[in-house]
Amino acid sequence: MVSFTATIQKFEKQGAATGWTYIEIPADIAQKIKPGCKKIYRVKGKLDAFAINAVAIMPFGDGRFMLPVNATLRKGIGKRKGAMVKVQLQEDKTELPISKELLECLADDEDAMAGFKKLTKSQQLYFSKWIDSAKTEPTKTARLTRALIALAKGWDYGQMLRAGRSS
Repeated sequence: MVSFTATIQKFEKQGAATGWTYIEIPADIAQKIKPGCKKIYRVKGKLDAFAINAVAIMPFGDGRFMLPVNATLRKGIGKRKGAMVKVQLQEDKTELPISKELLECLADDEDAMAGFKKLTKSQQLYFSKWIDSAKTEPTKTARLTRALIALAKGWDYGQMLRAGRSS
């Protein structure tokens, strides 16, 4: 487990990440968590006393990584942009399952299944988590429908979200 202190930051203008709140993980610390890795991977640990798991950290491209601090995490730690947070991280090697409902729907849609199989495991999990996080059945049904349409078009999760914002 690697421990360090970080400042919560927010992207003002950063393409698709505009408005994201995040913690920067310096290159030397990222190398201690997963040596030699330069691509996205999952971590677990704590932000202050708030336990986290299966959180994806993403590379900046220069050895540093970022850990997105979404609303759930901000609420859990009770902090916002500019606050200091004690970070404890290690690689999370837990295998995450794909949504049962998504797999059932994909089995009935060859085009969507083909699109899904072309995605990386992390991209597949974005779809799965998004569907499973729906709080009501109508929302879950709408998300499944939207995901199947996007996957049949060969879109990844980000493309689907951007298309939804522009319509």
